[in-house]
Amino acid sequence: MIHSECTSTLDLVDDELGQLFTNIGRGVEKEGLRVTPTAQIAQSHHPEALGSTLTHHSITTDYSEALLEFITPVHKEIDDTIRYLSNLHAFTLENIGDEAIWPGSMPCVLAGDESIPIADYGSSNIGMLKHVYRQGLAVRYGRIMQSIAGIHYNFSLCDAFWETYQRKFDAAKTPSGQNLQDFKSAHYFSLIRNFRRYSWILHYLFGASPVLDETFLDGREPEEHGLQKMGEQTWGLPYATSLRMSDLGYQNSAQQDLHISYDSLEDYVATLSTAIHQPYREYQDIGVKRGDLFQQLNTNILQIENEYYSDIRPKRVTRSGEKPVAALRDRGVEYIEVRILDINPFINEGISSQQIRFMDAFLLYCLFAQCPLQSDTRCMETRDNQTKVIQRGRDPELTLESQGRQVPLKDAATELLDAIMQIANILDKAHDTFDYSSAVFAQQAKVDDVSLTPSGQTMQMIEQGKEFIEIMREQANQQKTHFSSIDTDEAFIAEMQKEATESLAKQAQMEASDTQDFESFLQDYNNS
Repeated sequence: MIHSECTSTLDLVDDELGQLFTNIGRGVEKEGLRVTPTAQIAQSHHPEALGSTLTHHSITTDYSEALLEFITPVHKEIDDTIRYLSNLHAFTLENIGDEAIWPGSMPCVLAGDESIPIADYGSSNIGMLKHVYRQGLAVRYGRIMQSIAGIHYNFSLCDAFWETYQRKFDAAKTPSGQNLQDFKSAHYFSLIRNFRRYSWILHYLFGASPVLDETFLDGREPEEHGLQKMGEQTWGLPYATSLRMSDLGYQNSAQQDLHISYDSLEDYVATLSTAIHQPYREYQDIGVKRGDLFQQLNTNILQIENEYYSDIRPKRVTRSGEKPVAALRDRGVEYIEVRILDINPFINEGISSQQIRFMDAFLLYCLFAQCPLQSDTRCMETRDNQTKVIQRGRDPELTLESQGRQVPLKDAATELLDAIMQIANILDKAHDTFDYSSAVFAQQAKVDDVSLTPSGQTMQMIEQGKEFIEIMREQANQQKTHFSSIDTDEAFIAEMQKEATESLAKQAQMEASDTQDFESFLQDYNNS
């Protein structure tokens, strides 16, 4: 069995605990490139009508000035999350002229590194810190890798859940003697370990980037990555699910030897902190400055925590000037951030309410499965299974490794979905609906028929003779038409206009109030 090592605590979930699932907190961060009508990456500055990318709560940029990032507030209702995301798309498209938002994870037509403008956050020390960090990513990995887009899903359970779960857990198991926050952190890390073990199924179900445009390769030989020519300008792998998550995506040699531990909060903080402060020869050769221009924040393996390309992160909202790793160390885990989801180009918002419901059931399964700590062997098995599904997930002959045995992917997926269905039934009861079990049934349909997966849908179009850019342009235009036709939410528009004005004023205030030069500020930041 694919999860035979697990000791489930699902038997602790009675009506009292199940009812608290109605208070799950959810948030979505969705990236998307601004592109011209000819599918080129936009060279224009972030529109002033959208506010300041430094201080706006909902509309900002990620790596590039052209790489929009939409951030929803934490909602308890899934439909509220999707509605907010939809309104952000509509408002933004109304304010970017003839540009569109690229609907896929792999980028549009590129013209080398220099065609990807690094995000500008103004002249304040905090704004410069964000910009120089991105300049560091450019000199370390190249800008093209940073043009890839994705969706991050944030998930949290309320304190009432954790209090009730701890009471039941301590009564049924050996009491840990932990305070509530330590209990939360320990079990969020258990969830994370299980997520890493089972996340291959998310690549299969939701991977949506089996092909890419030739310009993404920027002179690299496609055959080095095993890519096959699938059109005049399109390359890919016939059974791939997510090239975004392959060695073409967020990968780099400096991080390959990092061993960040997920055994506990303490181990995670210790190993991540070591990487942040560990010098790296290649980055030392680059230097922090070249003349008067800053090249990177420092010459360590990681400039900051966010440079570590993890599939999932433990998170805690930070205070002003506080580093994320310090917030975790001092106050524990508050929520988790899932980072492996491709944008689904066939869904207007890039993610659907059905997918969110499945994610909730999947993450709760990972919480209750209570699998043991991962040995080096098990970590290798986990990575191998992920790589197989990323590169060959729709191959009908594909098998996964489970405790030394080879298990057909379809069998492993069906078994895992059967286990997740138990959680979905509890969620259905709590919400008085069948939506969660329906979401799991929809994923089983993808296991039974690979053409229903987003990567399968894309490949069907490729096999019909369409190019990757052509498919994405059609979807981008369709989505722009869709968002221009939906009912205008006047209150939301007014809120965004006010936020844009206030965010610009706040950025100006930050720039005017800085009294320390950036070099001194950076030195203090690195030493903190």
